[in-house]
Amino acid sequence: MKKFDYKMIADPERFSEGCIPAHSDHRHFASFEEMAAGESGFYQSLNGLWKFSYAKNYESTIKGFETTAYSCHSWDEIRVPAHIQMEGYDGPQYANVQYPWDGREEINPGEVPVAFNPTASYVKYFTVPEGMAGKRIYVSFQGVESGMALWLNGTYLGYSEDSFTPSEFELTAHLKEGENKLAVQVFKWTAGSWCEDQDFFRFSGIFRDVWLYAVPEIHISDLKVQTLLEDDYENALLTVQVKSTSVGRIVASLFDEEAKLVHQADEELFELSQYNFKIEKPFLWSAETPYLYELRLEVKDAAGNVSEAVSQKVGFRRFEIKDSVMCLNGKRIVFKGVNRHEFSSVSGRVVSEEEMIKDLVTMKQNNINAIRTSHYPNSSKLYELCDRYGLYVIDETNLETHGLWEGIPRGAADIEDVLPGNRPDWLNLVLDRAGSMYQRDKNHACILIWSCGNESFGGKNIFEMAQAFRKWDPTRLVHYEGIFWDRSYNESSDIESQMYTPAEKIKEFLSVNRSKPFICCEYAHAMGNSCGALHKYTDLTDEEPLYQGGFIWDYIDQSITKKDRYGNEFQAYGGDFDDRPCDYNFSGNGIVYGGNREPSPKMQEVKYDYQNISVEIRGNKAVIRNKNLFTNTSHYRCVVTLEKDGQLLQQEEMKTNVPPLSEMEVKLPVTLPSGEGDYAVTVSFRLKEDTIWGARGHEMAFGQKLFYTESEKQECQLPVTVIRGRLNIGVKGENFEALFSIVHGGLVSYRYGGKEMLKSIPKPNFWRAVTDNDQGNNMPARYGQWKLASLYSSYKNENGVDGIAPALEEHDNYAVITYTYHLPTSPKADCQLAYTVYGDGTIRTRLSYDPVPGLGDMPEFGVMLKMDADYDQLEWFGMGPESTYVDRYRGAKLGIWKNSISDNMAKYLVPQESGNKIGVRYAKVTDKKGRGLMFTGKDMSFSALPYTPHELENAMHPYELPQVHYTVIRAAKQQMGVAGDDSWGAQTHKEYLLDVSSKMEFEFAFKGI
Repeated sequence: MKKFDYKMIADPERFSEGCIPAHSDHRHFASFEEMAAGESGFYQSLNGLWKFSYAKNYESTIKGFETTAYSCHSWDEIRVPAHIQMEGYDGPQYANVQYPWDGREEINPGEVPVAFNPTASYVKYFTVPEGMAGKRIYVSFQGVESGMALWLNGTYLGYSEDSFTPSEFELTAHLKEGENKLAVQVFKWTAGSWCEDQDFFRFSGIFRDVWLYAVPEIHISDLKVQTLLEDDYENALLTVQVKSTSVGRIVASLFDEEAKLVHQADEELFELSQYNFKIEKPFLWSAETPYLYELRLEVKDAAGNVSEAVSQKVGFRRFEIKDSVMCLNGKRIVFKGVNRHEFSSVSGRVVSEEEMIKDLVTMKQNNINAIRTSHYPNSSKLYELCDRYGLYVIDETNLETHGLWEGIPRGAADIEDVLPGNRPDWLNLVLDRAGSMYQRDKNHACILIWSCGNESFGGKNIFEMAQAFRKWDPTRLVHYEGIFWDRSYNESSDIESQMYTPAEKIKEFLSVNRSKPFICCEYAHAMGNSCGALHKYTDLTDEEPLYQGGFIWDYIDQSITKKDRYGNEFQAYGGDFDDRPCDYNFSGNGIVYGGNREPSPKMQEVKYDYQNISVEIRGNKAVIRNKNLFTNTSHYRCVVTLEKDGQLLQQEEMKTNVPPLSEMEVKLPVTLPSGEGDYAVTVSFRLKEDTIWGARGHEMAFGQKLFYTESEKQECQLPVTVIRGRLNIGVKGENFEALFSIVHGGLVSYRYGGKEMLKSIPKPNFWRAVTDNDQGNNMPARYGQWKLASLYSSYKNENGVDGIAPALEEHDNYAVITYTYHLPTSPKADCQLAYTVYGDGTIRTRLSYDPVPGLGDMPEFGVMLKMDADYDQLEWFGMGPESTYVDRYRGAKLGIWKNSISDNMAKYLVPQESGNKIGVRYAKVTDKKGRGLMFTGKDMSFSALPYTPHELENAMHPYELPQVHYTVIRAAKQQMGVAGDDSWGAQTHKEYLLDVSSKMEFEFAFKGI
């Protein structure tokens, strides 16, 4: 009897033993009636509680636990599916490029850590269901990370180490009546772990479903369906390849979505059969119209008895390259995609169907049409849902070896260090991973592209993977980004795929290289407050036919719900589990939050830049461009609104009939604005009917045009009284009084209706809390003196003596008090802050600064002040509803928006700049009674948060922030853009920096309400 050889876990050529061949993920039933009932007697779930023993390494495991003589009934229990690190054993570890054992144990590729390599022993006692008796029985492990050995009733059955595709074993010969003992040993790190250096949390254990399944005498063990459309995309040949355990007959029936029979054939069934059915004018599948037929296969024995029934969804579509352009059903496709890790904040890579559906619904509602399964095959359920909801998929092989070659570009590593590279002893392992993914997923219409893996440099082995995909499946394309780093096997990818290449560099590349279509398999690194200038990429898809979109990195923050020392939940990231080495908060790159899967403010921009209908308003007409491949704009309800100062004046429906990939000019059904005020004309495209992912009325696209007619300013004529004190200047008027200090250098008091409104002296502000992108591009070091200028500006002279008293101008109905502040910059600079006080309590504030040669631009130019935290409500007339920045506002609309001050604190893993609003005409900061301050200006940048920028950047987690005492107001001319091409060097694009080439002035006003 063969025994398990532990040495195989450190041998890259011994990655599988005893497994049955990989096959399609179809399910089989005893009959279609049983299938309709939703249960199959051929399957028995083994999910639930298993007996469990943990050891920090193999030597510490209980030897002989798998034998029938050893009772595990008294062991602790663990849930399956789950990661052991999420169940109280070992601990989560987040690492990006570096291998998780780096610096702990000195090992070479193929070797495994010895001192610490968590080994989990699982036991499941079970009885074979009565309905399975007499049949061949198998066990299916849908995902075990990263290697597993299996025993049944003490007999060793086999070994497998591809974490993300099924490992299946036949049990039949070793089953017995009554209780059976299934034993599994799971190794955290195997030789294959060198190929699993993905940018993710490192877990182990049985983390996907486990089930028994029985097969009848005549059983379809594998099924391959292809839809071969003719060149005119009108008719199709449906090919059905079947592997069967025995001969018989098969009835193949194709039904449309209305359950109408389209085609039926009764054929002989052999052990290997192929059937070709010509289908006339099928409805075609796409992300826009994910039409699915149902193929039903009924297997019968020689006597005509039904042996089993199989159902397979079928989407007719054709994907190809034509003239260096990727086309779906003959139309140039643009991927508006995201990279998606399988991740849940409560269970790691154990993702429920409900969480998957929430992801897909959110994507569809926000115009995301594609997913790259970064960087491993996802749960089978995801592909089934993508077929149904309509999302394109790049299905990626479980392969990444980033930590072995990252030094090559900087001269710190050699080509010999690369895995799998050209090493023959690693070839079969990576081919097996590619083949297992292909075989399982091959029937899903959503998958357009097979990917050979991620960030594993180049070499012959990856080229062999690409060739294998082409041999297995000529109906799809092959992708691999690593050819960018190593062109020795440039044909490893049908597509030129790059990461984080700036839009201008893509233009440069395509001006010379036009043999392949181009995508960014990763771009717009969405870490923290990011996604600035995303439009440069999406605009390029309209300008350059060979550039066909990209996949944002990434969809969801990888964060784990944890409790701080006081029992309060927070979202934890690398390092929060005392995991070292780690890469800290680099796991937080999502456009949805990890804790609740809700969109972050970045999604507003993604939705707009990804929308498939664009609107340009020219006078009383709108140019509507329909970027959909197959959907007319008449599919949507088009609503046109006219607003003045945020109030609706007119709303009309407008019929549109713009064919796919066409544009048309239409006359607007609203009266163009006239008279003074802020006007907005908006053209909105909304769902006409409910869908499985969106309710009727959900907006899918919009365009807005702003018109501003300035009115003559009427200065307040109410009188003011100026009181010249020895150390203070007082100004009084109707319902208010203001106090300007000579000693403290500013406006120290503003009382309105007898109540003090200020908790701090308004001061010039040049700083924002550092974002993740700022950290990555060294902004704090480059701009740091502007932080000092914000904290330590002074009105005193160099000797620390009080400077000149503020300049004072007295008039009947206003007074002007001007302070000069000296900034601790090099070279030195000054700025002036002038207050014009009117009799009704309005204080017009003007900040001015004469740029000093050599000093450069600043993160922000404005004024900061504090109010009491009781003023916790915000209303603004400006761009919204989500936060906006100069490089991330196209998805916003001009309107009147409301929220609470706390709502403006985005839930980024690390506290940072958030909640800014641009284009603000007015903002009201009030208590719940509506009392407070109203700020007015022209196109202000405005922020109201519970914290100062300096408090925010002193905290690495939200729980480290101080208790809330104030509402911090920042009114500014502008804040620099948030950037986002990448988070490790890419700076804010120059056009989104503050212009300091000439005198800078910013004016706004505030008044009590």
